[in-house]
Amino acid sequence: MSKKILLIEDETQMQELIVNYLVNYGYEVTPYINPKDAIEDFKKNKERYDIVILDLMLPEMDGFDVCKTLKQYGDIPIIISSARGDIGNKIHGFEIGADDYLAKPYEPRELVLRIEAVLKRAQKSDRLKISDFTVDESSHEVLLQEYPIELTKVEFEIFVHLLKNHNKVVSREQLVNATSLHEDTKNRTIDMHISNIRQKIGDDSKEAKYIKSVWGIGYKFIG
Repeated sequence: MSKKILLIEDETQMQELIVNYLVNYGYEVTPYINPKDAIEDFKKNKERYDIVILDLMLPEMDGFDVCKTLKQYGDIPIIISSARGDIGNKIHGFEIGADDYLAKPYEPRELVLRIEAVLKRAQKSDRLKISDFTVDESSHEVLLQEYPIELTKVEFEIFVHLLKNHNKVVSREQLVNATSLHEDTKNRTIDMHISNIRQKIGDDSKEAKYIKSVWGIGYKFIG
């Protein structure tokens, strides 16, 4: 099954070159010129894409802000492809979550090699171990001290997002955006899912061992 790439590149000739080259290597590429259109697509279809190729100099929105926004909506590998190749921009790109940074100009073959390397790293990191939990994202499996925990799709998405933000406060809105729930989902719906997760992992909201409520904001995984 071919890997699916979300390409955000406003230079039409460069976009066409990248698309044609990646298609020849068996990738499916969905290109966008406007980053806001790409973000809307990703919000609705984030499970469809395997990796993002992102330019920095874009209309209406800086590429760094696009990178941060995409990472908020889903944990997807991002390769920045930009003429801004100085060390300061590279460091900032990695700081905000980019998985690789490729300075223009470059040979298209190098982009293919970078994509392959990033996807391999992502596959290896599918198995996440934090506190008493082991999570395999590819199989949607959660183990609590080696015992399987049965979570629904949405519960799994919420729980994994909390784990990946260990000791960080996550708002209810962020949890909605990180899942397949609709944007107009009520806060009470998130609270209901959290309550179900707590019950399944043996946690107590009053004396939280794993998921702590943060009044007026959301939740924090503290295990």
